[in-house]
Amino acid sequence: MNRKLALLVLVQGLFLTNNICFMAINGLVGLALAPRPWMATLPICAYVAGGALMARLVGRHQLRFGRRRAFQIGLSVALLSCAIALWSVLNGQFWGVVAATLVAGYYNANAALYRFAATELVAPEKREAAISWVLAGGCLGAILGPLLARESRNLLVAPFAGAYLLLMGVAVAGLLLISLIDFPALARPAPGAGGRPSAELARQPVFLVALAASALGYGVMNLLMAATPIAMGQCGLPFADASRVLQWHVLGMFVPSFFTGPLIRRVGVLPVMAAGVLLNLGCVAFALSGQDLEHFLGALLLLGVGWNFLYIGGTTLFTQAYRPEEKTRAQGLLDTGVYATMTLTSFSSGALVTGGGWQWMNWASLVPIGLCAAALAGLAVQPRKGG
Repeated sequence: MNRKLALLVLVQGLFLTNNICFMAINGLVGLALAPRPWMATLPICAYVAGGALMARLVGRHQLRFGRRRAFQIGLSVALLSCAIALWSVLNGQFWGVVAATLVAGYYNANAALYRFAATELVAPEKREAAISWVLAGGCLGAILGPLLARESRNLLVAPFAGAYLLLMGVAVAGLLLISLIDFPALARPAPGAGGRPSAELARQPVFLVALAASALGYGVMNLLMAATPIAMGQCGLPFADASRVLQWHVLGMFVPSFFTGPLIRRVGVLPVMAAGVLLNLGCVAFALSGQDLEHFLGALLLLGVGWNFLYIGGTTLFTQAYRPEEKTRAQGLLDTGVYATMTLTSFSSGALVTGGGWQWMNWASLVPIGLCAAALAGLAVQPRKGG
């Protein structure tokens, strides 16, 4: 830990405050304003779709403007998108909320690169710990995000409009903090030496498995988390309970970050990622066992820890898939895949929870969990085939 990394941890915490608050309220705002119930999670879908559309552009902006200036642009977009969402909710404009969250996708994709920027602030042998520490900043979001969503519900005339107002303040705080960090200059490719083509990068087994773990792990987490407030409402549980479940879920996502890095160094990245798959299976089993508060709480807690192992493991594995001159382009490719998967699961989430219910959602999540397990198994046996 050093001063720069500590500041970046705080900025990550503010980013997750925004993210978790969005996940907690956008489905409910959508349900209140949408012309059809199945469209309820479209504001969440637009958020991650914006990330998918902007990921490669964000990568180019990082290389063009440098880390600090590019991150400042992302936080400015966050401020603007919250202002649009605030106006839209106050005026009952569903498509305005969708447009605001689509714009916010730039911030989502931009802030996702904090974890890679962290590896540039420490010695090479500390990169796993740096990734873990930055993602551990999500613990701040785990506390502030649900709290902000819960306490601001009736702050203004329209339910949850006050949350967007408070998130504007969160963006301003992030801008101030990121301005205090001096990032090392990014390696620029020499003319005619931009590295391998994107298609060649994407064909690497390490790249494919890192993408599977990051994208499918995030996709399953997003599928279930986005629908949780709606599903709990369908079961007659109050929003205060949904907020508490999300809080424990996000703590499960980020508290393990304090030891995931050392665990990867001790036992290896693939065993940790395999444990993440098993925890996802445990989440589904817990969710299918009942629909009381404790079932939602236990399932979402296991889901959070499983995501942590898959995402940190996938990010760590991914750092082996590119050369210095390929860094921003490769990171953009990875995050495009992650956000594209999240877009699909966000859209599916609303349709599944309002059409088939919580049980169907959990059965459906077994498909991406199985694909992730198959990808890990394939990489695990590959060296033996090569030998």
